[in-house]
Amino acid sequence: MILASPHFVFRFERVPPNVAPGHNYNISDVELASRLSFFLWGTIPDAPLLAAATSKKLSEPAMLNAQLRRMLADPRAEALSARFAAQWLRLQDLDLVHPDPFWFPDFDQQLADAMRRETELLFADLVRRNASLFDLWTADYTFVNERLARHYGIPNVAGSEFRRVAYADTVRRGLLGHGSILVQTSLANRTSPVLRGKWVMEVLMGMAPPPPPPGVPDLEETTNSKDGRMLTTRERMELHRTNAICKTCHQYMDPIGLALDNYDVTGKWRYRENGAPLDTRGTMYDGRAVTTPMDLTRSLLSRPIPLARAFTENLMAYAVGRRVEDFDQPAIRAIVREAEADGYKMWSFINAVVKSPAFRSRRAEGTITESPGVTKP
Repeated sequence: MILASPHFVFRFERVPPNVAPGHNYNISDVELASRLSFFLWGTIPDAPLLAAATSKKLSEPAMLNAQLRRMLADPRAEALSARFAAQWLRLQDLDLVHPDPFWFPDFDQQLADAMRRETELLFADLVRRNASLFDLWTADYTFVNERLARHYGIPNVAGSEFRRVAYADTVRRGLLGHGSILVQTSLANRTSPVLRGKWVMEVLMGMAPPPPPPGVPDLEETTNSKDGRMLTTRERMELHRTNAICKTCHQYMDPIGLALDNYDVTGKWRYRENGAPLDTRGTMYDGRAVTTPMDLTRSLLSRPIPLARAFTENLMAYAVGRRVEDFDQPAIRAIVREAEADGYKMWSFINAVVKSPAFRSRRAEGTITESPGVTKP
């Protein structure tokens, strides 16, 4: 009976008897401890957190701040990277792309796992050091083992253990140079600037482009009718954009994806495609010219608020266990303003989410009773 009980399987939060349906109420300290622990650690509260909750002191600002700092400094806070960051950055999609072994014989599951771990370790490092959120885009270091370092061309790394290494040049910086992102936004046999541009817009900017209209042909592998050579991805995209309907969305996505096209399907740096030099030039929606990943990063960071809001929306949804609604937007903007005042530090976002009404309270649900022709709460 214990194992079959819903109270054993799920986390329930009890509604106080004096709260009317449809009204908000503050959750108890014990329930706050549970939310906090599953948010930061992905597991049940430990003894110090439970002690603060059972004594009804956890909701006090000083105690809550102390527990937050203790929990974020604990190694168990790495669950934020393995759980939240993995969901936010769609790292599970890495398993959906299998680079063609004929063109990419060195790619295997061990390399894919190392790419995923690299991204998790970078995010965990930013949380541990309470660094700026935007270091995720600009970090001049990463975490690699020998397998991944050899793939990226980073020398002097031996063994299966991951360690922090500095990049030798500016070719690869931050999240947009991670194989976990570049592989999941590619096709099996070629890169896809469209998928990469769409991923940046949806995940990092929170600006999902509309779906393609019906009847639009795919970006097929075609040959040039004049000399028979294989067209580059850019040339195929330019043919695709001759359709005015397609151009409406592609003018926003394509410059982002083209700026990342020097990375091949597996994230290796390259200069040519199908024997032709790559042309990665593009113009962002604001008129800024972009050619390289660093150009793209500078363009994105020139408008930090959309990036911070997109991150906050995802963090809030993960923390409260539901999607963010329109009525949450004032709280989202307040969290971003608070983080901006503190240099966009990671703990500022987390602290503001935990202290938000959405995290600290719930709405009492009504029961639905039906009678002929009438539905009442």
